[in-house]
Order: sequence, then structure tokens, then C-alpha cells
Amino acid sequence: MKIISYNVNGIRAAISKGFIDWLQQANPDVICLQEIKATPEQVPLEDFVAAGYAYNYWFPATKKGYSGVAILSKTEPKKVVYGTGIEHMDFEGRNIRVDFDDVSVMSLYLPSGTNSERLSHKFMYMDDFQAYISKLKMEIPNLVICGDYNICHEAIDIHDPIRNKKTSGFLPEERSWLDDFLKEGFIDSFRYLNKEPDNYTWWTMRFPSARLNNKGWRIDYCLVSEPLRERITRALILPEAKHSDHCPIVVEIE
Repeated sequence: MKIISYNVNGIRAAISKGFIDWLQQANPDVICLQEIKATPEQVPLEDFVAAGYAYNYWFPATKKGYSGVAILSKTEPKKVVYGTGIEHMDFEGRNIRVDFDDVSVMSLYLPSGTNSERLSHKFMYMDDFQAYISKLKMEIPNLVICGDYNICHEAIDIHDPIRNKKTSGFLPEERSWLDDFLKEGFIDSFRYLNKEPDNYTWWTMRFPSARLNNKGWRIDYCLVSEPLRERITRALILPEAKHSDHCPIVVEIE
């Protein structure tokens, strides 16, 4: 199974930049999208069907043009779960999951901490999400959680760890949370197979040269539950895809 995760920063904008042609070439079995910023009525669903993704599921935020997640699949899942059942998460459209016979795949868009109020919300979300997943993986041990976590885990995952150490996304408390999350039974699939520095998934748009000079952050992950460890065959970052300020990431599982 080839799974791609991609924060598209607006699906309609990404489509205007050739996203659907790229999707056909990339040819994943499942793609998890974040920050779709649209409702299904605003998306050319027939184009996704024509591209081979007849099974597409959208979970937009209540607020128009904000947040939202989706999953597109070539194969029909046996179950689709919209949200987590936790209200302060779900109205922002941050989680959707599809269950297949042997594995479940979730698209996650974890909040950013752009100010003190949103940072407090982010920490609340993180705690509640961890508790939710702790229960879920007892029911579904083969779980892949793909998405934008808005956290750089280690110094290797950010271009300037010294000057960003007090910036949300690289705060000690956020990094510690991701540490704990992994220790509860998940594998960072990219780092499992790739130890090299200078691999990033997001570049700020405030400085147009950031992406050109690879001054980025690795904040997008495909976290794979421990029972699937030996079945991880590939994990890649695809920086050449430029439909967003993020780039896609890939994990392949036998």
C-alpha cells in the first residue's frame, strides 16, 4: 500500500497548479489531505473519480475556507470515521479515518500555535488526541496516522534550531509531546529509513527564498504503529511537488 500525505493549503488552489495531474503520476493507493479549505460542493469531485479515486471523503471545518481534511482512495474502505467525537476538535475538521481489512489510515491536521490562545488550544488538542489514540489502537493495532503535526521533532528536522527554540512548532513542550506519542507505540516512518539532515516538508511563505534555499521545517509525518514496523518498505519526502507551502510525504507498507 502506497500512502501519501499532503497539506495542500487549499485544495482549489492546488488544483489550479496541476495537483490532479500530479496525483495521477504519483499514483498512491491512498492520499491524506490536510488544510483543504473547501467543502465537497466546491471541489470538482468528478475529476478525482476520473483520476482513479472514486472513493473520496471530505471533512471540512465549520468555518468557511479554513482547515479541513480529506482522504482519497482507489479501494473502498469498509468504514469511514469523520472526526474523533471530541467537539473542540471536530468543528475545525482535523481528523478523518478510513478502515481497510488489514490497516487503518488517518488524515490529521494538528493545530498551529500562532498566538497564546491558539497555543493553549493546541496543547489541549494534543493531550486529548493522545488519549483518543491510546484507546483507538487497542481496537485497531495496525494504524497509520498521516498529516501535518505542526511540530518539528528534533534539531535535524528544522533548518535553524537555535533561533527557533522559542517558536511554536519547536517548543520543548511540543517536542516532548511527540516524544511521548512515539514511545506509546508509533514509528516516524521517514526517520526510520532516512537519517540524513536537510529534509523538510514546509517552507515559510513570508520569505520567498526559503524554499529555494531549503530553509525549511519537517512538520509532516506518516506515523506507523509498532505492529507494522517490519512492513515499512519505503518512506520519502517529495519536495519537487509545488502545489503548496508544504510538500507531499510517502510511506509504503507491504
